Amino acid sequence: MFDLFNQISSLLSGPIHELAYGFEHIPILFAFLLGVIGAVAPCQLTSNISAITIYGNKSLVDKVPWLHVFFFILGKIIIFSILGIIIWLLGREVNSSLTQLFPVIRKVIGPLLIIIGFFMMGLFRFRKSLGIIKFPTKKLKDSYLGSFLMGVSFTLAFCPTMFVLFILTLMPVVLTTLYGVILPSIFGIATSLPLLIVIFLIWYFGASGAILKKSKKIGAITQKAAGAMLLLIGIFDTLTYWQ
Repeated sequence: MFDLFNQISSLLSGPIHELAYGFEHIPILFAFLLGVIGAVAPCQLTSNISAITIYGNKSLVDKVPWLHVFFFILGKIIIFSILGIIIWLLGREVNSSLTQLFPVIRKVIGPLLIIIGFFMMGLFRFRKSLGIIKFPTKKLKDSYLGSFLMGVSFTLAFCPTMFVLFILTLMPVVLTTLYGVILPSIFGIATSLPLLIVIFLIWYFGASGAILKKSKKIGAITQKAAGAMLLLIGIFDTLTYWQ
């Protein structure tokens, strides 16, 4: 399964990869193009499809959730920036630790998508508390904090391709550029380009709320269909990274 995702990624990123190295002398553009390549990396491919499904569904059923998208991307920017700072401060010594940590975090994404899929399909609801532990469901459900945390979790889902792009390819440029501190943020924004394009097209063509205007019943069906799609993505993702 991972080989299939890898082949799709190589097909989509090949021309951009060649273009990126042609602009290595322009660090900002180089970081952006590397981020675009990262957007179709095997580990980010399912994450981007999932984000498009979630926010695209919200856009069609109600209205374009620009602030949710903003906080989702902000989560990605902050994580990439923090990783960049850590690597800049600690240098190569941190690479081995990150190499061991990222695969573990990556395995969480598949089961997380399955849970979100079941939730969107209405098959279960989160309880507000479990014993003495209280969960802030009101703050997380359809909240900006929830979008931010989803951006954080999706960003931490590193795979070998992202490791090479960010740590081995981008970071040397970051360390040798006067304004290198901003490059991880540009990389993070570029990894969200597919989501931004889809949401922009929904807004541009006036499709936001189109389903809700016709029928609330259709809106509920659409949400369950989006949940089913996330469930399938989660299953494929789990099968890929739990082998």
